[in-house]
Amino acid sequence: MAANDKSDPAAAVATTASLRFGEQPLAQTMAAAGALRRIAGLLVSLEQPHPAVDTMIENLERWERELTVAAPPDSAPRVGPDASDTQRVYLDHAFDIGAYNPCFPEYHFDVLGPDRAAGRITFPLVHEGPPGLVHGGFLGVFFDAVVQHHSCAVGITGKTRSMNITYRRPTPLLVELRFEIDRVVHETGIRSTARLLRDDVLLCTAEVETVAATAAKLAGTHFGRRRPPDRLTAPRPHP
Repeated sequence: MAANDKSDPAAAVATTASLRFGEQPLAQTMAAAGALRRIAGLLVSLEQPHPAVDTMIENLERWERELTVAAPPDSAPRVGPDASDTQRVYLDHAFDIGAYNPCFPEYHFDVLGPDRAAGRITFPLVHEGPPGLVHGGFLGVFFDAVVQHHSCAVGITGKTRSMNITYRRPTPLLVELRFEIDRVVHETGIRSTARLLRDDVLLCTAEVETVAATAAKLAGTHFGRRRPPDRLTAPRPHP
């Protein structure tokens, strides 16, 4: 369950926060992301060719053609005062990126307060590096995502200035892990100390320094809204 789910106890903080950057993903996009992530895990598990994969490849080629026609002709994000309807919509990257983008990890917050946050994550097979273990780069993506989510939810956030990860023990795949974040706002920004644990065993830590910016400072930021159907640009021709 994503942290901005209405049934989530942390959702009251996340959904009322003013620091959102972009449009919300379509329900279709969120449903497809989980399926794509699971399919990718199955694909890398196959030992021999399978006829279902041949069918899948044929369908994917057809779906790619159809979606290319429906997508905006300019793949640049529709951001800033000079944004154009021919550009693509920019989806909110402040919260739960993994809920709609299968390349990012999914996680769940149980605690989401100004100074501390905590939650759970299970890394899928597609994040494998060493046998049965999470690739260290995905741990960096995970820490960056949850630290920014935490700060956006409590109303003061900004660009990541630095992130120092210490790998203490191998991080297993397909096992529910828990994470903790302690957060301090100081004169020059935000310092977040994040930990990833299996039960009470510390697996890795991240020290993240972020430039602080409140909602007032970000009020002039322009993120293009989703276009209504009657403003859609002319479709692209098939490639």
